[in-house]
Amino acid sequence: MNILVINCGSSSLKFQLIEMQEQGEKALAQGVVERIGGEALLTLRAGARRIRKSAPVRRMRDALALVLEWLVSPESDGPVIPTLAAIHAVGHRVVHGGEKFRSSVRINATVMTGLEDCIDLAPIHNPANINGIRAVQEILGSEIPQIAVFDTSFHLTMPEPAWMYAIPYSLYRRHKIRRYGFHGTSCRFVSQRYRELTGRSEADTNLILFHLGNGCSVTAIVHGVSVDTSMGMTPLEGLMMGTRSGDVDPAVLELIADKEGMNVHEIEGLLNKQSGLLGISGLTHDMRDLLEEVQENGDRRAQLAIDMFCYRARKYLGAYMVGTSGVDAVVFTGGIGENSDVVREQILRGLHRFGIDLDPVRNAETVGSREGKISRDGLSPEVWVIPTNEELMIARDVRQLVKT
Repeated sequence: MNILVINCGSSSLKFQLIEMQEQGEKALAQGVVERIGGEALLTLRAGARRIRKSAPVRRMRDALALVLEWLVSPESDGPVIPTLAAIHAVGHRVVHGGEKFRSSVRINATVMTGLEDCIDLAPIHNPANINGIRAVQEILGSEIPQIAVFDTSFHLTMPEPAWMYAIPYSLYRRHKIRRYGFHGTSCRFVSQRYRELTGRSEADTNLILFHLGNGCSVTAIVHGVSVDTSMGMTPLEGLMMGTRSGDVDPAVLELIADKEGMNVHEIEGLLNKQSGLLGISGLTHDMRDLLEEVQENGDRRAQLAIDMFCYRARKYLGAYMVGTSGVDAVVFTGGIGENSDVVREQILRGLHRFGIDLDPVRNAETVGSREGKISRDGLSPEVWVIPTNEELMIARDVRQLVKT
């Protein structure tokens, strides 16, 4: 079974074509179309072939059409698939499922109505996800199975005290204002992989899981399910991120409005796109560049951004260790979590009294796509690095739902 996995953003389309067989799973092609709405940049890869080119792309349907045309063209390595009929199902990453969707679902008219009902909770992301679903219907036909996989569904196991905001309860009842959490598909994949590596059962899986990339979150997993997570009603809450502020006193918003003459939408853009590592350093949102800047030039604000990032992650770690009465492992994933031994060491530095002690050699060697334990033997909690694969997790859900 060949499954096309799509992640549609407001101006981008990421995809993977994954072959799902009983004997194994294999990514046949992957890529991204960026800057949809103008002269788009396409990065496409199949096997050893990698192509970068630009093309005018006005809307999501046009972006998908270009991707599908490439998959069946000789330009894509042979081609990747002989015809579009070789795509047997499509899986969509959907950012927000609200309280309606507790698991992945096959898309039909009722599901589409539910996705539209969730637009108020994710006004930027969910319309893009819906456009992607409609584009598939238009190009591949209404008969091809499409599956929605939600970032939020994994966290609907959180107990009420963890997901409620301390605002008038009537606002939750009327508008469903509450904490939902994100990165749920990544959490599912990594916790499942942790069980495979350690031989633990789901009921015996107790983790604090850091997903550190441009977007960052930390999740407490007890007996295999999410009991708390740092992101809230939107991905803005919680840890400091690449361009997102994370936690901030709400009164700051009124002060910014008064002093800078900004409206609420402009302030939201400021907190989402101009804050975090970028806002503090004034240089970049990329942790790799900040670490290099500190090493080569000793830049004070770059160092401050790194220190703030690690301190806030460390603070959440302490809170979740207390809140869960202890865990078996701390796990790092995501672009920063998988690749930066320096950031991992700084977050966990000096936590020997809590049983956390990194093996410096293991930590330094476990980067890139490598996975493994990076703490010293005989200690608890252990510390692991496990690369995530959200696209593969989506493909697994698609296969399961299409076969049932």
